Amino acid sequence: MASSQLFIIFAILAISAPSILATNYVVGDGKGWTNFDYQAWARGKMFYVGDSLVFNYPKGVHNVFKVNGTGFQQCSAPLDSVPLTSGHDVITLATTGRKWYICGVAQHCAMGGQKLLITVFPSSFAPSPSPTWGKEAKGKPSSHSPAPSPTW
Repeated sequence: MASSQLFIIFAILAISAPSILATNYVVGDGKGWTNFDYQAWARGKMFYVGDSLVFNYPKGVHNVFKVNGTGFQQCSAPLDSVPLTSGHDVITLATTGRKWYICGVAQHCAMGGQKLLITVFPSSFAPSPSPTWGKEAKGKPSSHSPAPSPTW
């Protein structure tokens, strides 16, 4: 009985650990999403899948567009994209790779440098693949793949 309760506790911890370990990054810290050196702010930070970016700014004064590398360099959002405009926008980092964000209001990006580039790494809590312990019954090699990790 005690071992089944212990198993349940460990299962709950394993399932909830990635969300517990996730970090909410307030972009620009106390300055928020305004005219600020966001590349300096991001320098030295490690962003992982499951972390969140929080963009705080006065509603109606700024916005947030997720763009590609070209849009970032040119400070231009795709014509069909919709900006985030709540003043407290939270973006959960769901995939690895480079991520680019700009303010699309007036010349805030081009003149004020209101843009952010980060690199997102795989979750630091991702399970490693299981070791292969030999052959299955009847001497056939294992054809099973490990189950995919859950996405949060």
